[in-house]
Amino acid sequence: MTKKNGVFRVLFLPWHLIAAYILDLVLADPRGLPHPIRWIGRLISWAELLLYDKSTSPLHQRLSGIAFWVLVVSVVLSATVVITGVSVHLHVILGHIVFVWLAYTTLAVRSLHRESAAVASALKEGDLVRARERLSMIVSRDTSGLDDKDIVRALVETVSENISDGIVAPLFYLALGGPVCGMLYKAVNTMDSMVGYQNERYRYFGWFAARVDDAANWIPARLSGLLIVGAAACMRLNWKESWKVMRRDARRMKSPNAGYPEAAAAGALGVRLGGTNIYFGSPVEKPTLGDPVNRLSIDTFAVMIRLMYVTSLLALVLAVGIRLGCLFNPV
Repeated sequence: MTKKNGVFRVLFLPWHLIAAYILDLVLADPRGLPHPIRWIGRLISWAELLLYDKSTSPLHQRLSGIAFWVLVVSVVLSATVVITGVSVHLHVILGHIVFVWLAYTTLAVRSLHRESAAVASALKEGDLVRARERLSMIVSRDTSGLDDKDIVRALVETVSENISDGIVAPLFYLALGGPVCGMLYKAVNTMDSMVGYQNERYRYFGWFAARVDDAANWIPARLSGLLIVGAAACMRLNWKESWKVMRRDARRMKSPNAGYPEAAAAGALGVRLGGTNIYFGSPVEKPTLGDPVNRLSIDTFAVMIRLMYVTSLLALVLAVGIRLGCLFNPV
């Protein structure tokens, strides 16, 4: 907290990051509490209804997609600045609370565990139908024909990929610019998750949102891979193989970012990820990542969850270090 012209100004501090991380571990994503990311999702749906028109030309859809992106980002930026500014103006303590609350809502450590564990629990009970149904809530692929091994593979892939989107990237942007940067990142990432698909509806309209998300995740994805290698070393997993597989296989993916955390996880676990998935009724052959040293099983998922938690802790330490650097060496 600093004082400028006789008015106290609340800065985003390292303890805000730590408090937000702890809150996420304790509360996850409670449905009954106000949640800005859900508000962003509703805003995106409204903006899509306003601007999307499938009857127009590809060029018009691309331009509409850019206008859609600008509208969503402008509203999120304005709302975040207003909320943080008003809270600080009303009371310093309220400002701290709002900073922590906004930062906490960008993180998904506990939620990622909870949602994926529900699938694993059904699988343990031998309820393949329920496991497929629960998996369909967290992945975009068709889950109706997946067997036990494919379900575990999907879980490991989605948990490892979301280490970047749901943990490392939010912490990275919070560390760089506090709640404003954190919320902007979540707006960009949520737009990609809702309209960034290469299907008939979104191929042109969602093009810009997908490209911006690729750019926003370029650094966090690579940091995620490195942090997974570090977490593997902390857990006495095969960190050398994690490093080797990440360097060898990460660039095989069509996505410029998803391959880094997935390949690092595959190497650490000694499993092979990738292969054929069904998206929107069409088979998509994804490149393989890692080597099949170990069999994919529920035990693999359990180790992946522990790897996720250790990676998240390392990401928090890194974010605190970045934030301290920003405070002591302002641009």
